[in-house]
Formats: sequence, structure tokens, C-alpha cells
Amino acid sequence: MLMSGRSREAKIHYLDGTFRLLSTGDHVRCAITGTLIAIEELRYWSVERQEAYADAAASVEAERRAGKL
Repeated sequence: MLMSGRSREAKIHYLDGTFRLLSTGDHVRCAITGTLIAIEELRYWSVERQEAYADAAASVEAERRAGKL
């Protein structure tokens, strides 16, 4: 959970099964909910859209919005 006001958003390149930090930070923002996701808790993302998701439900919603479901 992000508690510090000093937090900084990371820039990430999402890959299959992993990701690469392009610039340091401690979180990313969910593309669907806007929720801040700690890097250590990041589990869901789209390689195709280069987006992070807070949880499985947000990931499914992104797929639906993209016309994939």
C-alpha cells in the first residue's frame, strides 16, 4: 500500500510474463480504475496496450472495452 507523499510513478515497458522499468518509481496507475498499484503488487497488465491493471476485474474490463471479449 502506498503511504508516502514522496511516491513517484514508474515508467514501465510491459512484456510477456515480466516487465522492464524504464524510469524508477514505486507505483503505476491502473488504466481502468485510476488506482495506484505498488510495483511489488503489480500482477496484471496488457503487453498489447502497455497498460497496468489493479486486479483481474480491471483487466477483463480493459479487454471488454478493447472489443476483445
